[in-house]
Amino acid sequence: VKKGDRVAGLLGKEMELLVTVLATWKVGAVYVPLFTAFGPEAIMHRLNDAGCKVLLTKKEHAEKISGQEVSCQVLLTDEPNKQGLKFWEFVQSFSAEHETESTNVMDPAVIQYTSGSTGMPKGAVWAHKILIDVWPYMKYAIGLESDDIFMGGADPGWAYGLMNCTFCALNFGIPIVAYNGKFDVEKVYQLLEDYQVTNFTYAPTAYRMMLSAGPELLKKYDIKVKKFSSAGEPLNAEVIRFFEENLGRKIYDHYGATETGMIVNNYNVTDMEIKPGSMGLPMPGYEIALIDEEGNPVKRGEIGQIALDREAFHHFFLGYWQDEEKTREKMIGKWFGTGDLASEDEDGYFWFQGRVDDIILSAGYRIGPFEVESSLIEHPAVAEAAVVGKPDESKGEIVKAFVVLNSGYSPSDELAQELIQFVRSRLSKHQYPREIEFADELPKTPSGKIQRFKLKQNIQNSVY
Repeated sequence: VKKGDRVAGLLGKEMELLVTVLATWKVGAVYVPLFTAFGPEAIMHRLNDAGCKVLLTKKEHAEKISGQEVSCQVLLTDEPNKQGLKFWEFVQSFSAEHETESTNVMDPAVIQYTSGSTGMPKGAVWAHKILIDVWPYMKYAIGLESDDIFMGGADPGWAYGLMNCTFCALNFGIPIVAYNGKFDVEKVYQLLEDYQVTNFTYAPTAYRMMLSAGPELLKKYDIKVKKFSSAGEPLNAEVIRFFEENLGRKIYDHYGATETGMIVNNYNVTDMEIKPGSMGLPMPGYEIALIDEEGNPVKRGEIGQIALDREAFHHFFLGYWQDEEKTREKMIGKWFGTGDLASEDEDGYFWFQGRVDDIILSAGYRIGPFEVESSLIEHPAVAEAAVVGKPDESKGEIVKAFVVLNSGYSPSDELAQELIQFVRSRLSKHQYPREIEFADELPKTPSGKIQRFKLKQNIQNSVY
């Protein structure tokens, strides 16, 4: 492996993976993260698209692509190689003499594929500069301090898990707790207690499961966490209230994108007001705006696309791997468009409203799905909700909600009407769902994001 080559890793939070990522960067190569829940097609697409030279994995994951035409070398951590050496024996068989390859701060370091909620995943190329650019986020939003013990739950197959939960935290010279197991509420509480974790970040799905487990389980553990953070998708107000009431600390919600890093946040180092449901304030040093289709900033209170001024800050995103056309598609004048919609309130706080292609246009209103979903989740019967637009002759679209119920509740017309009135009484008259459909589960990407486009496709198929 030499400078510029691509090395893929298909492992969880395992020491072999962390060592390999560092080794990849030290020889000037480019790391390609893979998620352990990927199936054969997802793995092969990334390996082939990036032209990987080596894949580090273990036997159970390698079996997913057995029989496929794999062009890269496969290095297993749990099986002897052709020389009969186990992984660590193989590593130790080489000389300890090493000279780190010289790289420029804008040389490529990672090809992180997007989760692919629409179309084939794109390989976002990051420069080594990401380790510098992310410093303000870790310092001010996460609020890392020199005496912290940090635990981040995200998987290293994804941007937040690889960088924010692992290497960017280690870059501060503090210890991190890395748990390589399935998510379990009680196990997480036990880890927080055993390792005296003081700073903790996880995805909203995990926090919602902690809420569902209730306060009695939480009270069994002596938890020392001083700062809670969340990222990946907006955090519901009910979850924030639960942590404030039971641990005396609100969860600080953060927003970012694969191509931009974390650019709108609630900042743990401040005593800023936390508005439940808001992603917070733009990151100092970045020029962030909400823009329309022509790239013009929208008026305060209106919905616009979250965009980063590329001319004001030379950030770490180098474009999509071997795809100049898709890179250009994201540029709107001087702006890089994230594809996410938000509104800004009178205090400058941003409020997530959905994806550009998730916006619902009903009777002239632009309706973001998240606010409706968040309202539905406030109802005790609702475990999860996804809101999309359904074609309608008179309104253009109406709001339709897909709802997964908590245990103890059963689908019924009466409950559907109750949920409709529940939201209607809390939001504007144009925002409440006109239809409720109960579901056993919602379609999601491997990283846990709801795939609303699949729900839209099901509606279109039934309508047309």
